[in-house]
Amino acid sequence: MAAVDLIDVTKRFGRVTVITDLNLQIEEGEFVVLVGPSGCGKSTTLRMIAGLEEVSAGRIMIAGNDVTHAPPKARDITMVFQSYALYPHMDVAGNMSFSLRLAKFPKAEIAARVARAAEMLGLSELLHRQPRELSGGQRQRVAMGRAIVRDAYCFLFDEPLSNLDAKLRAQMRTELALLHKQLDRTMIYVTHDQIEAMTMADRIVIMDEGVIQQIGTPPEVYNHPVNRFVAGFIGSPAMNMLDGEIKGEGSEYVISGDGFELPVPRAFHESLAGAGSRKVVAGLRPEHFSSTGARYSGGATAPVQLAVDVAEYVGSNQFLAARIGEQRISVSVEAGPEHGRMESGTYYFETERLYLFDRETGLALKPAARAGTVS
Repeated sequence: MAAVDLIDVTKRFGRVTVITDLNLQIEEGEFVVLVGPSGCGKSTTLRMIAGLEEVSAGRIMIAGNDVTHAPPKARDITMVFQSYALYPHMDVAGNMSFSLRLAKFPKAEIAARVARAAEMLGLSELLHRQPRELSGGQRQRVAMGRAIVRDAYCFLFDEPLSNLDAKLRAQMRTELALLHKQLDRTMIYVTHDQIEAMTMADRIVIMDEGVIQQIGTPPEVYNHPVNRFVAGFIGSPAMNMLDGEIKGEGSEYVISGDGFELPVPRAFHESLAGAGSRKVVAGLRPEHFSSTGARYSGGATAPVQLAVDVAEYVGSNQFLAARIGEQRISVSVEAGPEHGRMESGTYYFETERLYLFDRETGLALKPAARAGTVS
């Protein structure tokens, strides 16, 4: 039995449809992340699960019960919002225990639950502080503690780390992953940050314009994107998309475009047989370039001429803003402390990591197998 099951769910605001026939099963104990650009419908989906938005059509099941029209308090869920929403006149213990006191839990149980949650989150020494005396990361932990004490069946998170700086976000990602292991509860997390999705999720649900584009584990959506949107959204820096044309026959196919020509991996040959020339979009991930022609990751490389406009040195790597012909691309190459700034010239792309997409539909051309991937 799925912990949360969305069946043909549609959401309309007046004449505008923002979610269309959404189907999603989330297993018990799973950490699922809904990710996508602003306006894709991910937060609206979460709010429908929570009961904060009405469902226009379809059904929502939680733990086998139809909760489509049930109020939030009847769904056995708890939610952490982007805003900490702490009561400024209550201390940490008061904020964490507020819902339990409203529900008239025994004082001894309230104290035990607050102490357990505080220990998990490193808040034991802060229970008598006011919110104004806490850092942003500490306030977010208090907001999570308030959810933990509820001991709900399902935890919902709506972009809870958006207000934190980069270092705190990285720290809180680790803490959330550890918290999931400790609690062993179903968690549904919404974010626009694909790094958060890739590092925390058991499965990622990628959405665009109210429609699920792909569901899979982090390696699946990174290595096997089903379309151009997913390929461009997952990965940092984003995948480069270059217009090109495939030509050849038999055992020799090449894709050429403005400023480049690359051999097409043999895994694609069967699907290209008899097609003649074909206009496609070539997907080249920045991290699959190198500054030398050495073989790596088990794949052959092909030379590419890059005009480097900007080189950003970050220690072990350099990020290059460059051009192939007149097409702008991003490149990430290894460059240790002994390297100077990378310049225009010949670079090398691992050809077995080439992705191909139909130019009209945006769908990925599927290879027979892709070397060096993790499933």
